[in-house]
Amino acid sequence: MKLPRAARIRLRREFLGVQGRGRRLHAGEVLVLAGEATAGRARIGITVSSKVANAVGRNRVKRWIREAFRELQGELPAVDLVVIARAGATAMGLEGARRALRAAAAARRDGRGG
Repeated sequence: MKLPRAARIRLRREFLGVQGRGRRLHAGEVLVLAGEATAGRARIGITVSSKVANAVGRNRVKRWIREAFRELQGELPAVDLVVIARAGATAMGLEGARRALRAAAAARRDGRGG
Protein backbone atom coordinates (compact mmCIF):
# COMPACT_ATOMS: atom_id res chain seq x y z
CA MET A 1 0.00 0.00 0.00
CA LYS A 2 1.34 3.41 -0.96
CA LEU A 3 1.75 6.29 1.42
CA PRO A 4 -0.52 9.22 0.63
CA ARG A 5 1.04 11.83 -1.63
CA ALA A 6 1.05 14.39 1.18
CA ALA A 7 3.21 12.08 3.32
CA ARG A 8 5.95 11.62 0.70
CA ILE A 9 8.88 13.73 -0.39
CA ARG A 10 8.76 13.32 -4.16
CA LEU A 11 10.73 16.07 -5.87
CA ARG A 12 14.49 16.15 -6.28
CA ARG A 13 14.67 19.71 -4.96
CA GLU A 14 12.84 18.64 -1.80
CA PHE A 15 15.33 15.77 -1.26
CA LEU A 16 18.25 18.14 -1.86
CA GLY A 17 16.74 20.74 0.48
CA VAL A 18 16.54 18.26 3.35
CA GLN A 19 20.02 16.95 2.55
CA GLY A 20 21.44 20.47 2.50
CA ARG A 21 19.86 21.92 5.62
CA GLY A 22 18.79 18.84 7.54
CA ARG A 23 20.36 17.26 10.57
CA ARG A 24 22.09 13.91 10.13
CA LEU A 25 21.58 10.90 12.32
CA HIS A 26 23.42 7.65 11.70
CA ALA A 27 21.02 5.01 12.93
CA GLY A 28 22.47 1.59 12.29
CA GLU A 29 22.14 0.58 8.67
CA VAL A 30 20.49 3.84 7.58
CA LEU A 31 21.30 7.51 7.57
CA VAL A 32 18.33 9.68 8.50
CA LEU A 33 18.30 13.35 7.52
CA ALA A 34 15.70 15.47 9.28
CA GLY A 35 14.78 18.93 8.01
CA GLU A 36 12.14 21.51 8.73
CA ALA A 37 8.71 20.43 7.55
CA THR A 38 7.49 22.30 4.51
CA ALA A 39 4.03 20.73 4.54
CA GLY A 40 3.13 21.10 8.23
CA ARG A 41 3.21 17.34 8.79
CA ALA A 42 5.74 14.52 8.85
CA ARG A 43 6.87 13.42 5.38
CA ILE A 44 9.38 10.83 4.26
CA GLY A 45 11.62 10.20 1.28
CA ILE A 46 13.55 6.95 0.88
CA THR A 47 16.74 6.32 -1.09
CA VAL A 48 18.14 2.82 -1.54
CA SER A 49 21.11 2.52 -3.88
CA SER A 50 21.72 -0.46 -6.11
CA LYS A 51 24.90 -0.98 -4.07
CA VAL A 52 22.74 -2.06 -1.12
CA ALA A 53 21.14 -5.11 -2.74
CA ASN A 54 19.39 -6.40 -5.82
CA ALA A 55 15.90 -5.15 -6.71
CA VAL A 56 14.17 -7.56 -4.36
CA GLY A 57 16.34 -6.50 -1.40
CA ARG A 58 15.98 -2.78 -2.17
CA ASN A 59 12.20 -3.04 -2.33
CA ARG A 60 12.11 -5.01 0.91
CA VAL A 61 14.13 -2.28 2.67
CA LYS A 62 11.79 0.41 1.31
CA ARG A 63 8.73 -1.54 2.49
CA TRP A 64 10.18 -1.82 6.00
CA ILE A 65 10.92 1.89 6.17
CA ARG A 66 7.48 2.85 4.82
CA GLU A 67 5.72 0.54 7.27
CA ALA A 68 7.75 1.88 10.21
CA PHE A 69 6.88 5.43 9.11
CA ARG A 70 3.16 4.52 8.90
CA GLU A 71 3.23 3.12 12.43
CA LEU A 72 5.16 6.05 13.93
CA GLN A 73 3.59 8.87 11.93
CA GLY A 74 1.37 9.94 14.82
CA GLU A 75 4.26 10.36 17.25
CA LEU A 76 6.62 12.09 14.80
CA PRO A 77 6.86 15.88 14.92
CA ALA A 78 6.23 17.88 11.75
CA VAL A 79 9.50 17.09 10.01
CA ASP A 80 10.76 16.10 6.57
CA LEU A 81 12.79 12.87 6.77
CA VAL A 82 15.08 11.49 4.10
CA VAL A 83 16.20 7.94 4.83
CA ILE A 84 19.28 6.70 2.98
CA ALA A 85 19.88 2.96 3.26
CA ARG A 86 23.47 1.80 3.63
CA ALA A 87 25.12 -1.56 3.05
CA GLY A 88 23.68 -4.07 5.49
CA ALA A 89 20.22 -2.51 5.48
CA THR A 90 18.75 -5.76 4.18
CA ALA A 91 19.50 -7.31 7.59
CA MET A 92 17.83 -4.61 9.70
CA GLY A 93 14.25 -5.85 9.39
CA LEU A 94 11.13 -3.92 10.30
CA GLU A 95 12.26 -3.48 13.91
CA GLY A 96 15.52 -1.88 12.77
CA ALA A 97 13.57 0.58 10.63
CA ARG A 98 11.35 1.43 13.61
CA ARG A 99 14.41 2.01 15.82
CA ALA A 100 16.00 4.29 13.22
CA LEU A 101 12.89 6.46 12.82
CA ARG A 102 12.28 6.61 16.59
CA ALA A 103 15.89 7.69 17.13
CA ALA A 104 15.55 10.37 14.46
CA ALA A 105 12.34 11.68 16.02
CA ALA A 106 13.91 11.74 19.49
CA ALA A 107 17.02 13.48 18.21
CA ARG A 108 14.88 16.05 16.42
CA ARG A 109 12.83 16.74 19.54
CA ASP A 110 15.94 17.01 21.73
CA GLY A 111 17.75 19.27 19.26
CA ARG A 112 20.49 16.71 18.64
CA GLY A 113 21.48 14.89 15.51
CA GLY A 114 24.12 16.86 13.76
